[in-house]
Amino acid sequence: MIRKSLGIVERKIRQKQEVRNSILLAAWQLVEREGWQALSIRKIADAIEYSIPVIYQHFDNKEAILLEFIKQGFGLLTQELQAARTVSPLPSQQLMDMARAYSKFAFKHKHYYQLMYGMGMPACETVNQVEEMQAFSQVLLQVIGEAIAQSQRPATNDFLKFHTYWSILHGLVSIQMIESQQGPNGWHDQVLEDAVNGFIQSMN
Repeated sequence: MIRKSLGIVERKIRQKQEVRNSILLAAWQLVEREGWQALSIRKIADAIEYSIPVIYQHFDNKEAILLEFIKQGFGLLTQELQAARTVSPLPSQQLMDMARAYSKFAFKHKHYYQLMYGMGMPACETVNQVEEMQAFSQVLLQVIGEAIAQSQRPATNDFLKFHTYWSILHGLVSIQMIESQQGPNGWHDQVLEDAVNGFIQSMN
C-alpha cells in the first residue's frame, strides 16, 4: 500500500513537471515567433490547449515565466564564460576571452539576452536574489580579483571594476544590437578589444 501511494505521488509530481515544461516550451516558441513583448498567459494557454487557471497553478504570472527564461539565460552565459576562462592561465587574457564569449553569446542567443536585460542592467538586489545571476557575477569577480592581485595596484576595488567591466560588455552589445540586426561586425569586434584592453590596462 505504501509503495502504491508513493507511486501515485511520484506520477503526480512527474505529470506536474511535464505540464510545467510544456508551458515553458510553448512560451519560448511564442517568444521566438513574436518577441517577448507579445507573450501572454492567454496565448500560452491557447498554444498548449489548457485553461488559463492551469497556467496559474504553475506560475503566478507572466513575469514568473520570464524569470525562468532569465535564469536559463544567465545559466547558459555563465557556462560560456567559464569555458572561455580556461583557455589561458593569465587573468588578463581571461578577461579578453570572456569578453569575446559574452559578445558571441549575446548575438547567438538574442532572445535570451533581450529577456535577461529587458529592463537594463539588473540591480544588485536582483542579482543577490537569483542564483544564476550570482554565479555569473562570481565568475567575473573572481577573474577580476585575480587580475588585480597580480597588478601593481592590489588595493583596487574589485566590485567597482566588476561593474565597469560588465557595463563595457553590455553597453557595446546593446549599441551593436540597435545598429544592426545581423549580428556583430568587424568594427564591433575591434571596439570590444580596444575597450577591454583599456580596462585591463587600467588595473596594471
